[in-house]
Amino acid sequence: MGAYEQVQAARLPQRPDALQYIRAMVGDFVELFGDRRFADDAALVAGLGYLNDTCVTVLALEKGEDNLDRLRRNFGSAQPEGYRKALWHLRQAEKFRRPVLCLIDTAGAACGIGAEERGQGQAIAEMLHEMMGLKVPVLSLIIGEGGSGGALALAAANRVWMLEGAVYSVLSPEGAASIIWKDAGKVRQASEALKLTARDMLALGVVEGLIPEEDGFDATAAAVKRKFELALARYAGMSGEGILRERYRRFRKLGEGAP
Repeated sequence: MGAYEQVQAARLPQRPDALQYIRAMVGDFVELFGDRRFADDAALVAGLGYLNDTCVTVLALEKGEDNLDRLRRNFGSAQPEGYRKALWHLRQAEKFRRPVLCLIDTAGAACGIGAEERGQGQAIAEMLHEMMGLKVPVLSLIIGEGGSGGALALAAANRVWMLEGAVYSVLSPEGAASIIWKDAGKVRQASEALKLTARDMLALGVVEGLIPEEDGFDATAAAVKRKFELALARYAGMSGEGILRERYRRFRKLGEGAP
Protein backbone atom coordinates (compact mmCIF):
# COMPACT_ATOMS: atom_id res chain seq x y z
CA MET A 1 0.00 0.00 0.00
CA GLY A 2 1.36 3.40 -1.00
CA ALA A 3 1.52 6.37 1.35
CA TYR A 4 -1.55 8.09 -0.11
CA GLU A 5 -3.55 4.87 0.01
CA GLN A 6 -2.66 4.65 3.70
CA VAL A 7 -3.90 8.21 4.19
CA GLN A 8 -7.18 7.27 2.56
CA ALA A 9 -7.46 4.17 4.73
CA ALA A 10 -6.78 6.22 7.89
CA ARG A 11 -9.67 8.51 6.94
CA LEU A 12 -12.23 5.75 6.44
CA PRO A 13 -15.36 6.35 8.53
CA GLN A 14 -15.43 2.62 9.30
CA ARG A 15 -12.29 2.89 11.43
CA PRO A 16 -12.95 2.65 15.18
CA ASP A 17 -13.17 6.11 16.72
CA ALA A 18 -11.75 7.43 19.97
CA LEU A 19 -14.91 6.84 22.00
CA GLN A 20 -14.87 3.17 21.05
CA TYR A 21 -11.36 2.85 22.46
CA ILE A 22 -12.36 4.74 25.61
CA ARG A 23 -15.32 2.43 26.19
CA ALA A 24 -13.09 -0.62 25.65
CA MET A 25 -10.26 0.48 27.95
CA VAL A 26 -11.40 3.00 30.55
CA GLY A 27 -13.73 2.00 33.36
CA ASP A 28 -16.35 4.34 34.86
CA PHE A 29 -15.56 7.05 32.31
CA VAL A 30 -17.27 10.37 33.04
CA GLU A 31 -17.15 13.01 30.33
CA LEU A 32 -16.97 16.65 31.43
CA PHE A 33 -18.04 19.54 29.23
CA GLY A 34 -17.21 23.17 28.53
CA ASP A 35 -14.13 25.38 28.54
CA ARG A 36 -15.37 27.69 31.34
CA ARG A 37 -15.04 30.66 28.98
CA PHE A 38 -17.18 30.31 25.87
CA ALA A 39 -18.71 26.92 25.03
CA ASP A 40 -18.25 23.20 24.80
CA ASP A 41 -16.61 21.60 21.77
CA ALA A 42 -17.79 18.11 20.92
CA ALA A 43 -14.71 17.44 18.77
CA LEU A 44 -12.59 17.17 21.91
CA VAL A 45 -13.77 14.63 24.45
CA ALA A 46 -12.41 15.10 27.98
CA GLY A 47 -13.12 13.31 31.22
CA LEU A 48 -12.04 11.00 34.00
CA GLY A 49 -12.02 7.26 34.39
CA TYR A 50 -10.03 4.28 35.57
CA LEU A 51 -7.39 2.28 33.80
CA ASN A 52 -7.64 -0.74 36.08
CA ASP A 53 -7.16 0.84 39.53
CA THR A 54 -5.51 4.05 38.35
CA CYS A 55 -7.60 7.20 37.97
CA VAL A 56 -6.67 8.88 34.69
CA THR A 57 -7.53 11.99 32.73
CA VAL A 58 -8.59 11.16 29.17
CA LEU A 59 -8.42 13.58 26.23
CA ALA A 60 -9.53 12.50 22.77
CA LEU A 61 -10.09 14.05 19.37
CA GLU A 62 -13.31 12.41 18.22
CA LYS A 63 -14.49 12.42 14.59
CA GLY A 64 -17.92 10.96 15.32
CA GLU A 65 -19.75 7.68 15.03
CA ASP A 66 -22.26 8.45 12.24
CA ASN A 67 -22.93 11.25 9.78
CA LEU A 68 -24.92 13.47 12.16
CA ASP A 69 -22.40 12.91 14.94
CA ARG A 70 -19.53 13.77 12.60
CA LEU A 71 -21.19 17.05 11.70
CA ARG A 72 -21.76 17.86 15.38
CA ARG A 73 -18.12 17.11 16.14
CA ASN A 74 -16.80 18.98 13.07
CA PHE A 75 -15.17 15.72 11.90
CA GLY A 76 -12.71 15.84 14.78
CA SER A 77 -11.36 19.33 14.02
CA ALA A 78 -11.40 21.05 17.39
CA GLN A 79 -12.23 24.70 18.02
CA PRO A 80 -10.27 26.89 20.48
CA GLU A 81 -12.80 26.07 23.20
CA GLY A 82 -11.96 22.39 22.76
CA TYR A 83 -8.28 23.00 23.42
CA ARG A 84 -9.12 25.29 26.35
CA LYS A 85 -11.33 22.56 27.78
CA ALA A 86 -8.38 20.17 27.47
CA LEU A 87 -6.08 22.77 29.06
CA TRP A 88 -8.31 22.91 32.16
CA HIS A 89 -8.16 19.12 32.39
CA LEU A 90 -4.36 19.14 32.14
CA ARG A 91 -4.18 21.54 35.08
CA GLN A 92 -6.55 19.36 37.08
CA ALA A 93 -4.47 16.28 36.23
CA GLU A 94 -1.37 18.02 37.56
CA LYS A 95 -3.15 19.17 40.71
CA PHE A 96 -4.50 15.72 41.55
CA ARG A 97 -1.53 13.71 40.20
CA ARG A 98 -3.52 11.91 37.51
CA PRO A 99 -1.78 10.45 34.43
CA VAL A 100 -3.06 11.77 31.11
CA LEU A 101 -4.08 9.48 28.22
CA CYS A 102 -4.60 11.07 24.80
CA LEU A 103 -6.25 9.56 21.71
CA ILE A 104 -5.72 11.44 18.46
CA ASP A 105 -7.76 11.32 15.26
CA THR A 106 -8.04 14.62 13.42
CA ALA A 107 -7.21 16.12 10.06
CA GLY A 108 -6.21 19.27 11.95
CA ALA A 109 -7.60 22.02 14.14
CA ALA A 110 -10.62 24.01 12.97
CA CYS A 111 -9.45 26.89 10.78
CA GLY A 112 -12.55 28.99 10.17
CA ILE A 113 -12.94 32.69 10.84
CA GLY A 114 -14.65 32.08 14.19
CA ALA A 115 -11.83 29.82 15.37
CA GLU A 116 -9.25 32.45 14.46
CA GLU A 117 -11.26 35.22 16.14
CA ARG A 118 -11.40 33.19 19.35
CA GLY A 119 -7.63 32.56 19.36
CA GLN A 120 -7.02 29.14 17.84
CA GLY A 121 -3.25 29.58 17.61
CA GLN A 122 -3.00 30.80 21.20
CA ALA A 123 -5.17 27.93 22.48
CA ILE A 124 -2.92 25.33 20.82
CA ALA A 125 0.24 27.10 22.01
CA GLU A 126 -1.07 27.13 25.60
CA MET A 127 -1.82 23.41 25.34
CA LEU A 128 1.70 22.65 24.16
CA HIS A 129 3.25 24.82 26.87
CA GLU A 130 1.15 23.28 29.64
CA MET A 131 1.61 19.69 28.51
CA MET A 132 5.38 20.02 28.21
CA GLY A 133 5.56 21.22 31.82
CA LEU A 134 3.43 18.54 33.47
CA LYS A 135 5.00 16.41 36.20
CA VAL A 136 2.57 13.57 35.57
CA PRO A 137 2.99 11.06 32.73
CA VAL A 138 1.35 11.87 29.41
CA LEU A 139 0.77 8.99 26.98
CA SER A 140 -0.57 9.58 23.47
CA LEU A 141 -1.82 7.30 20.72
CA ILE A 142 -2.63 8.27 17.14
CA ILE A 143 -5.52 6.05 16.08
CA GLY A 144 -6.28 7.49 12.62
CA GLU A 145 -5.19 10.85 11.27
CA GLY A 146 -2.66 12.94 13.15
CA GLY A 147 -2.91 16.24 11.33
CA SER A 148 -0.82 19.34 12.00
CA GLY A 149 -0.89 21.39 15.21
CA GLY A 150 -4.37 20.16 16.02
CA ALA A 151 -2.90 16.70 16.64
CA LEU A 152 0.39 17.90 18.12
CA ALA A 153 -1.53 19.70 20.87
CA LEU A 154 -2.33 16.26 22.32
CA ALA A 155 1.03 14.69 21.48
CA ALA A 156 3.54 16.67 23.59
CA ALA A 157 3.81 13.46 25.58
CA ASN A 158 6.31 11.20 27.32
CA ARG A 159 5.39 8.39 24.94
CA VAL A 160 3.64 8.54 21.57
CA TRP A 161 2.47 5.45 19.70
CA MET A 162 0.59 4.93 16.46
CA LEU A 163 -1.76 2.29 15.23
CA GLU A 164 -0.17 0.60 12.23
CA GLY A 165 -2.73 2.10 9.86
CA ALA A 166 -2.49 5.66 11.21
CA VAL A 167 -0.72 8.66 9.67
CA TYR A 168 0.97 11.70 11.24
CA SER A 169 1.96 14.82 9.35
CA VAL A 170 2.49 18.55 9.60
CA LEU A 171 0.25 19.04 6.57
CA SER A 172 -2.25 17.05 4.53
CA PRO A 173 -0.98 15.59 1.23
CA GLU A 174 -3.56 17.71 -0.60
CA GLY A 175 -2.26 20.85 1.10
CA ALA A 176 1.38 19.95 0.41
CA ALA A 177 0.65 19.25 -3.26
CA SER A 178 -1.08 22.61 -3.65
CA ILE A 179 1.58 24.60 -1.78
CA ILE A 180 4.78 22.94 -2.96
CA TRP A 181 3.92 21.81 -6.49
CA LYS A 182 0.94 24.12 -7.16
CA ASP A 183 -0.76 21.00 -8.49
CA ALA A 184 -3.42 19.04 -6.60
CA GLY A 185 -2.69 16.10 -8.89
CA LYS A 186 0.67 15.61 -7.14
CA VAL A 187 -1.04 14.27 -4.01
CA ARG A 188 0.63 10.84 -4.19
CA GLN A 189 4.06 12.40 -4.66
CA ALA A 190 3.35 14.69 -1.71
CA SER A 191 2.31 11.75 0.47
CA GLU A 192 5.59 9.97 -0.18
CA ALA A 193 7.63 13.13 0.42
CA LEU A 194 5.91 13.87 3.75
CA LYS A 195 6.98 10.51 5.28
CA LEU A 196 3.70 10.35 7.15
CA THR A 197 3.01 6.64 7.58
CA ALA A 198 3.35 4.91 10.92
CA ARG A 199 6.42 3.01 9.73
CA ASP A 200 8.00 6.26 8.52
CA MET A 201 7.37 7.86 11.91
CA LEU A 202 8.91 4.92 13.73
CA ALA A 203 11.98 4.92 11.48
CA LEU A 204 12.47 8.65 12.08
CA GLY A 205 12.13 8.26 15.84
CA VAL A 206 9.01 10.44 16.06
CA VAL A 207 7.01 7.71 17.80
CA GLU A 208 8.03 4.99 20.24
CA GLY A 209 6.18 2.12 18.64
CA LEU A 210 3.40 0.77 16.44
CA ILE A 211 0.37 -1.28 17.44
CA PRO A 212 -0.91 -3.81 14.86
CA GLU A 213 -4.56 -3.80 13.82
CA GLU A 214 -4.91 -6.89 11.67
CA ASP A 215 -6.60 -9.01 14.35
CA GLY A 216 -9.62 -6.73 14.70
CA PHE A 217 -10.79 -4.06 17.11
CA ASP A 218 -10.99 -6.13 20.30
CA ALA A 219 -7.40 -7.34 19.96
CA THR A 220 -6.18 -3.86 19.04
CA ALA A 221 -7.96 -2.24 22.00
CA ALA A 222 -6.51 -4.88 24.35
CA ALA A 223 -3.01 -4.20 22.97
CA VAL A 224 -3.46 -0.45 23.43
CA LYS A 225 -4.66 -0.91 26.99
CA ARG A 226 -1.70 -3.15 27.76
CA LYS A 227 0.68 -0.56 26.31
CA PHE A 228 -0.79 2.11 28.58
CA GLU A 229 -0.70 -0.20 31.61
CA LEU A 230 2.97 -1.06 31.15
CA ALA A 231 3.93 2.57 30.67
CA LEU A 232 2.04 3.71 33.77
CA ALA A 233 3.66 0.94 35.82
CA ARG A 234 7.05 2.26 34.72
CA TYR A 235 6.21 5.84 35.70
CA ALA A 236 4.74 4.83 39.05
CA GLY A 237 8.21 4.80 40.60
CA MET A 238 9.45 7.97 38.91
CA SER A 239 9.45 11.43 40.45
CA GLY A 240 7.61 14.32 38.86
CA GLU A 241 10.92 15.95 37.99
CA GLY A 242 12.09 12.71 36.39
CA ILE A 243 8.93 12.51 34.27
CA LEU A 244 9.42 16.11 33.18
CA ARG A 245 13.09 15.59 32.29
CA GLU A 246 12.29 12.49 30.28
CA ARG A 247 9.68 14.35 28.22
CA TYR A 248 12.13 17.18 27.61
CA ARG A 249 14.84 14.77 26.45
CA ARG A 250 12.37 13.00 24.16
CA PHE A 251 11.70 16.16 22.19
CA ARG A 252 15.30 17.33 22.20
CA LYS A 253 16.38 14.20 20.36
CA LEU A 254 13.68 14.32 17.66
CA GLY A 255 15.20 14.35 14.21
CA GLU A 256 18.34 12.43 15.13
CA GLY A 257 17.13 9.49 13.04
CA ALA A 258 16.46 11.66 9.99
CA PRO A 259 18.59 11.05 6.87
